Amino acid sequence: MADVISYIGLGSNLEGPVQQLSNALEALRQLPQTTFVSCSSFYSSKALTLNDDSVAPDYLNAVAVIETGLDAVTLLDELQAIEFSQGRRRDGERWASRPLDLDILLYGNESIATERLTVPHPEICQRDFVLQPLAEVAPELVITGQGSISSCLDACPKMILEKSPCPKR
Repeated sequence: MADVISYIGLGSNLEGPVQQLSNALEALRQLPQTTFVSCSSFYSSKALTLNDDSVAPDYLNAVAVIETGLDAVTLLDELQAIEFSQGRRRDGERWASRPLDLDILLYGNESIATERLTVPHPEICQRDFVLQPLAEVAPELVITGQGSISSCLDACPKMILEKSPCPKR
């Protein structure tokens, strides 16, 4: 299999989000058959929604670019192993606070729709906290089935995002 450029969304709002994202970036650098290419700045935003009406801590988000020889499902397995190693437990609750969330946003130009994986990420163009860092690392990107990153950004509801540099290692 030829190497594929993949964009990985990172998010955290528990247990030290800066450290969680930094550790996840280091783990991405260690993936087999994978080269770490770059990382966006970190973007802080309010949590989307909660099921229990309590106040959730702000999220920290970023996008990493990797070049990988792993197939998409194997990459997903690796990402979920990183999440688990950093304290993520999947309890089925959507949009719940979590130490780490890693999403395959794009996997080359492929469209994937299985029970476990949908690529491009189904909500990519509705999430300013994903599009802003994605546009930073790939300003000319065209999202399969959606259009250019700039057109997606123009159509996306805007959030208040605070930007800080990606820590270097």
